[in-house]
This record gives sequence, C-alpha cells and structure tokens, in this order.
Amino acid sequence: MIRKALFCLTALLLLLSCGQEDDHDMEKPEIDMSGVSAFPLTCDVVYRGDSFTFKALLTDNRELGNYNIEIHNNFDHHSHSTDDVDCEPDEKKTPVNPFIYNESFRIPDGMVSYQAESSIHVPDDVDTGDYHFMIRLTDKSGWQQLKAVGIKVRDRN
Repeated sequence: MIRKALFCLTALLLLLSCGQEDDHDMEKPEIDMSGVSAFPLTCDVVYRGDSFTFKALLTDNRELGNYNIEIHNNFDHHSHSTDDVDCEPDEKKTPVNPFIYNESFRIPDGMVSYQAESSIHVPDDVDTGDYHFMIRLTDKSGWQQLKAVGIKVRDRN
C-alpha cells in the first residue's frame, strides 16, 4: 500500500513539473563591437595625454546588470584569446609606469539593450606599447561575457 502511494505521488510530481516553464535565465549577455562607432577595436591606437571614448552595444535576453573596463599592459605578450585578430606586437619590455585602469559602470535597471559610452583618460606619463582593453559584461542573473582586444598606447607625434 505504501509503495503504491509513493509511486502515485512520484508520478503526480513528475506530471506537474513537466508543465511548468523554467524561469531561469540561462543565456550570457552580449558585447557588440561591430557598430560603426564601436571603439576601441583590435589594434586601435590611443594617445598619451588624450582621452578616448569606449563605445559598444550591450544586450541581454532578460536584463543587464553592469560592465567593467580593465586596461593593463601586454608587454610580455600574454593572451586572453577572445579576438580572432592579433596585432603585430612591439618588442617585449619590462613595465616602468604602465597604464592601469579598472572601473565598473552600473547599467540602469530594466535595460535589455544599452549603448555604453565611457570616457577614459590616458595619463601623459604612462609607458607606450601593447595593452589589453577588456570589457566584462554581467547580466542581472550573474552571467558574464568577456571581450578583450589588443590596443596600442602611443605618443601623438
């Protein structure tokens, strides 16, 4: 009798669970750098003492959360392997005063598409050379997408 009741209860629970929709977000957000105004792209140059504007279209199937921009030197030629194109690297070197940038930006609540624009100043005394520009996009569910591109910091002249 107990076995029969357990079998019926199990069958009932299975039937009820099949009819329910899964309400969990299982998709990562997307970083779109294909637009005409997207910046920086692989191998782009930014200049010491100048500012530039990061631009990208950020999207998610449910709701965006925040994005983070990190810039660090690539003087040792390490890789983050998110871009199909490689820049011709400068010679390896030891950093003396590398450009280091790490800033997070909140995306307004309820957004599924957001045109990100963030102004970044490059100090005039940082080392020139190879750098990685990394964007980390997180949605409200915690899924994260990473985009890393190689850029160059140069003197304007």
